[in-house]
Amino acid sequence: MESQEEKKMKILCLHGFRTSGSFLRKQISKWDPSIFAHFDLDFPDGIFPAKGKSEIEGIFPPPYFEWFQFNKEFTEYTNLEECISFLCDYITTKGPFDGLLGFSQGATLSALLLGYQAQSSISMSAKMALMRSSWEWITGKVLKEHPPIKLLVSISGSKFRDPSICEVAYKDPIKVKSIHFIGAKDWLKLPSEELATAFDNPLIIRHPQGHTVPRLDEEATKQLRSWTEDILQCNNVAITKNHETKDGEPKKVDGDKQSNPEIVNGIQIKEKSLIEKKINEREVKNVEAAKA
Repeated sequence: MESQEEKKMKILCLHGFRTSGSFLRKQISKWDPSIFAHFDLDFPDGIFPAKGKSEIEGIFPPPYFEWFQFNKEFTEYTNLEECISFLCDYITTKGPFDGLLGFSQGATLSALLLGYQAQSSISMSAKMALMRSSWEWITGKVLKEHPPIKLLVSISGSKFRDPSICEVAYKDPIKVKSIHFIGAKDWLKLPSEELATAFDNPLIIRHPQGHTVPRLDEEATKQLRSWTEDILQCNNVAITKNHETKDGEPKKVDGDKQSNPEIVNGIQIKEKSLIEKKINEREVKNVEAAKA
């Protein structure tokens, strides 16, 4: 049976607009395979079939999918609620997931999910904004029963622009380990930079390419590998601490030793010293009484 220590961290990977999970898998395969060797990556397809021409036609075979639809200014969204509901159900039933990875529309969605999960409370003005919009249902619902997601890999992501969404999702810095890939020629360069500011202490990797999952040079590969290794190490430490605690009590080990160095054979060291002192005093008195 696979032990807890050997269990891989699970990452949900969300593809870009009018592409597919299979295409994102192919895009990520450009990267050194050792980077995500200790992670289990899941690549679902978007909830809706593509409603228009895909930019990857002739490059990668159909079918193509999209997560939701939007207007040119990216201020109005169609089927976004249904999309988020689908993803929450997917994450809950197929998870738990430790992290999210996304490209373009998938990265934008991933950051939104993390933002909603992270905001345990919202201001009265935000509540009023939600009541005026169709987003009231989302408050307190998104992934509240799911363990906190620990990491985000964002490639060409951006923020939503609807104020009623922004006031909730990006209200406070999102305290999730995040890495953001931003291309010098990407038409979403500035929105990607803005999205990174929504996270606490984000790592930004810049590349000279456009709106794509970039091929990584040696330095970028080193940065990403180091980032994932740190996450794995933190996760392993957390698992070890979990195993050392059972029902809120220190875990016992073989023999007379216990995990708490201040305790030996169930007696605190200070208490044991006092007991030994009293025993010694009693023995001295007994010797003196015998001499008398």
